[in-house]
Amino acid sequence: MAFLRIVARLDVKGSNLIKGVHLEGLRVIGDPNEFAKKYYAEGIDEIIYMDTVASLYGRNNLTDVIRRTAKDVYVPITVGGGIRSVADAQDILRSGADKVAINTAATVNPELLREVAQRFGAQCLVLSIEAKQQNDGTWEAYSNNGREHTGLDVVEWAKQGTALGAGEILLTSVDREGTRKGFDLELLKSVSDAVSVPVIASGGMGSMDHFAEAVHNGGVDAIAMADILHYNRMPLSEIRKSAAEMNMNVRTL
Repeated sequence: MAFLRIVARLDVKGSNLIKGVHLEGLRVIGDPNEFAKKYYAEGIDEIIYMDTVASLYGRNNLTDVIRRTAKDVYVPITVGGGIRSVADAQDILRSGADKVAINTAATVNPELLREVAQRFGAQCLVLSIEAKQQNDGTWEAYSNNGREHTGLDVVEWAKQGTALGAGEILLTSVDREGTRKGFDLELLKSVSDAVSVPVIASGGMGSMDHFAEAVHNGGVDAIAMADILHYNRMPLSEIRKSAAEMNMNVRTL
């Protein structure tokens, strides 16, 4: 049985690690590379870098950050934001990333997922979905860091994206992101039940109860967290220890 992964999510704007609420109102936290090294030293399983403005400018600016991080950090690194082509994905992977996460470009050209998967393998491709709940209770996928409607139903998009070759899904609830109110469990379960690839929960963790709920009720394979780590609300060692005490299959250090 695979370990439940504990993942640090680092949203980056320019050269700064930032954090917001609902992917808005971004506050500068510090140097992303220093935070990545800190989390690695504390035993994080994976790191996700998301360039929050890359899609606006049509490019990813994280190659220098990735190169620096890859020199000091020896856990899988996923990078998303502004990846619009196979060549863009290749640049990110050559910089030291292990996986690329694609959202905006895939909502416009779904075949990009197939092209990247065929070139680099499904294990290198993460479909990033930014979900907002609609009045009828369903969820719509948004693009451009939660700014733009796509008209895509999240569950159907998850199924299509994995059929095209995505080997994993990063599922972010924009409604819960940065709120510390817990994950959208219905969203997590709906997507986890619909696909056969691992799902990473993102958006809303404020306590270990939220962590446990996402695993037991949401059915996810990994938990991505930002606020709780960046603001030192709970040490990573305590998160891992608590998860183990809750009989969750986390890696022991």
